[in-house]
Amino acid sequence: MIRPWSLAYNAFVKPILQPVRMMDPIELNDPEEIEKFLGKISLHGRGFCTDCLLADVFDAGLTYPDFLKASGSDPDARYGTESPAWATYHVRQGKKVFMVYGGGGGVRRTHTTDTP
Repeated sequence: MIRPWSLAYNAFVKPILQPVRMMDPIELNDPEEIEKFLGKISLHGRGFCTDCLLADVFDAGLTYPDFLKASGSDPDARYGTESPAWATYHVRQGKKVFMVYGGGGGVRRTHTTDTP
């Protein structure tokens, strides 16, 4: 039997019970959830722009990303139809990393690297 008060302390249930607010840092480790998340991100403004960040992650060679971290605030970024969204994104698959940074009024850039 699961008591309702105990669900608030379960890290796996927490995202379901408490929706993520925009610009709260977020970390995901489930490849399917990462793909859904990235599919809703669009970036506009100066520098790197995209209508679907997932397509750019795939173009960078990450076909099954297993880690995502997003943080910061960017008024030119959208999550679905909501704005602002996160400013920096770090996506990893094994040792390959794709990063988007510099939003929030600055020129947005991307960087792809293989870690040793």
